[in-house]
Amino acid sequence: MSDPAAAIVRARGVAKSYDSGRIPVLHEVDLTVAAGELVALWGASGSGKSTLLHLLGGLDVPDRGELEVCGLDPRREADRLTLRRRELGFVFQLHHLIPDLTVEENLRVPALAAGRPSRETGLRLRELAAQVGLAHRLSHRIQDLSGGERQRTAICRALMNRPRLLLADEPTGSLDERNGEVVFALLRDLAARHGLTVLLATHERRFAEACHRIIRVRDGRLDEIAA
Repeated sequence: MSDPAAAIVRARGVAKSYDSGRIPVLHEVDLTVAAGELVALWGASGSGKSTLLHLLGGLDVPDRGELEVCGLDPRREADRLTLRRRELGFVFQLHHLIPDLTVEENLRVPALAAGRPSRETGLRLRELAAQVGLAHRLSHRIQDLSGGERQRTAICRALMNRPRLLLADEPTGSLDERNGEVVFALLRDLAARHGLTVLLATHERRFAEACHRIIRVRDGRLDEIAA
C-alpha cells in the first residue's frame, strides 16, 4: 500500500455520472498514489479508468468527492492551469499531436504554453528525443511517422515541462503487440530515469503486472489486487 504521507494523488469519495445522473460511471472512489509509484488502473473498456484519469488531470470535474493532485485541487480552474503547465503530463491512446507540424514543433507547444525559454526548450526536446530514439526524426512531420513513433513523440511532449506525475490513458491501446511493448518499456524506463509517478490505465494484464501496484477498475469501483 502507498504511504498517505507521501501521496502525490489522493481521491476520496469521488463519484461521476453523465446525462444528468442517468449514466453512473464512478462510485465513491478512493485512491492514494505515493510519489515514485507506477500504478496500473486495470479494467475493461467502459469500466471508468479514463474517466478517473480525466478527473485527476482536470479534464473533467466530479459530481462529488475530494481530489488532490501534486498538492493542488483539479476541481478549481486556477489549480487546473497550474497542474497542466507545471505538474503533470498526459499521454492518450490516440496521440492528439498536430499532424502538420514537425516532431520538434509539437514538442515545443507545451513549453511555449508554460513560458519556458527557447534555448532551454531546445535542449530539453533534444534530450528527450534521444532517449526515445527519435533524434533523427525531429524535422519530420507527425503524419509521416509510424504509430509507434507518434506515441513516442506524445510521451516526449508529456515530459517536456518536467512534470512530477504522468497520466497515461491506454497508451498502447492503438499499437500492435511489438510497438505496445516498446512504448510500455519506454514509459517504465523514463519514469525511473526522471523520478516520475505514473498512473497507467490499461486493459492488458501483462502491462498491469509489470507495475508496482494493480488497481482493478470494474463497474466504476476500485479494488487493489496482488500484482
